[in-house]
Amino acid sequence: MSGIVVIGTGPAGHRLVTRLRRHDGTAAVRVIGAERRPAYNRVLLTDVLAGRLRPGQLELPAHDGGVRVHQGVTALGIDRRGRLVHTDDGRAHGYDRLVLATGARPVLPVLRGLLRPDGGMAEGAAAVRTLADAARLPGEGPSVVLGGGVLGVETALALRRSGRDVVLVHRNRRLMNRQLDGRSADLLAGQVRSEGVVVECGRRVRAFEPGRVLLDDGRTVPCAALLVCSGVRPVTGLARTAGLAVRRGVVVDGLLRTSDPRIHAIGDCAEYDGTVAGRVTAAWDQADTLAALLTGGTGHYRGTPPATRLRGPRPELAVIGRPDASGAETVLLSDSERYARLVLDAGGRLLGGILFGLPEAAAAAGQHYAHGLPLPSARLAFLLGTRPVRTAPARPADDLVVCHCNIVTRGQLAAAWRSGSTSAAQLVAATRATTGCGGCLAEITEFSRELAGDGAA
Repeated sequence: MSGIVVIGTGPAGHRLVTRLRRHDGTAAVRVIGAERRPAYNRVLLTDVLAGRLRPGQLELPAHDGGVRVHQGVTALGIDRRGRLVHTDDGRAHGYDRLVLATGARPVLPVLRGLLRPDGGMAEGAAAVRTLADAARLPGEGPSVVLGGGVLGVETALALRRSGRDVVLVHRNRRLMNRQLDGRSADLLAGQVRSEGVVVECGRRVRAFEPGRVLLDDGRTVPCAALLVCSGVRPVTGLARTAGLAVRRGVVVDGLLRTSDPRIHAIGDCAEYDGTVAGRVTAAWDQADTLAALLTGGTGHYRGTPPATRLRGPRPELAVIGRPDASGAETVLLSDSERYARLVLDAGGRLLGGILFGLPEAAAAAGQHYAHGLPLPSARLAFLLGTRPVRTAPARPADDLVVCHCNIVTRGQLAAAWRSGSTSAAQLVAATRATTGCGGCLAEITEFSRELAGDGAA
């Protein structure tokens, strides 16, 4: 059997298959995934750590009967000439088009005691990449999180909200140092500390021992669970062995093609224009583009604008675009609890920004950035509470995703409204929108006002 074979059941692979079947219900699709469990939303892993969600609640909708899914099966090699994928169950899967959605694996630091002699992680230590990682943690006891990037901060806050004592160790002197400037990093550290997390910046863990870790200044910290959040590396072994072009990731062009035009790559394993995006929004954009192309449509991937929103109820932090860009105007707002730094071009359009403690302004800035619209001339009013405006186009397509964590579209929200969910709260209950990171709450609320205003026509 030939057709489209997808290797990987993460967010990129699952989204691609869903879109393929939506575009063409007759498309022959086969999925190969190494994990034995059904596809799930990895974005919500920290909610499992926090105790807000059970593992089963992360499961993504099952594909229809036209998709053959091979769970717990590992792809071993690609025969490009014969167009076959060989798997560890002894099978060979023929393909017309092959899609690599193999994701990324954690980067583990050189740390005494972290690994067992067989190369596995020591008891009590885990990365934060899969549900199996979350299951490795002891049920209680003090925790140490290694790494103060986005995932490290989210993980530390999640563990603290579950009732654990938590120490966050970060080798840089600023949390989220790749995204934040000094003032926003200070505010973030203060907020994380106010939640009860002990923050150790400018420090390193030298060793992991039963019940404790050793810091580089000689101190020991009690530790029943060590969570490693020190970055990821694209999984490229299959592509490299098959002779495909690989730099940091599997190199693809604007049609998401590798150096073999019958093989594509998307998500955390793909490198486009010299960059591995490493963000789920980029994986979804790539999946959407490729699904259209593989079913006879048109499209061209041109990159996904960078945006980061810290998940969880607090702190409210958003990083949009490139805050370090050179612009014609810089807008600053700073007090003891809030901070904004926006960089604008000569036309007043947002090039990049950092917003802390300003959720409504962050939602509005994100809309302006996404649509390339100039900010209102009343910059201070915009930051201090201007409600997100309805942006062009006035009525985006129904398949525009509003809630990226749970992949809820405007069309699904409108359908739920017509079925009787006639408030923002009811839309949330019916669709699970906002129950991931919560970052789309302002947009959901605004859309519910729009639906109420026009009768959800």
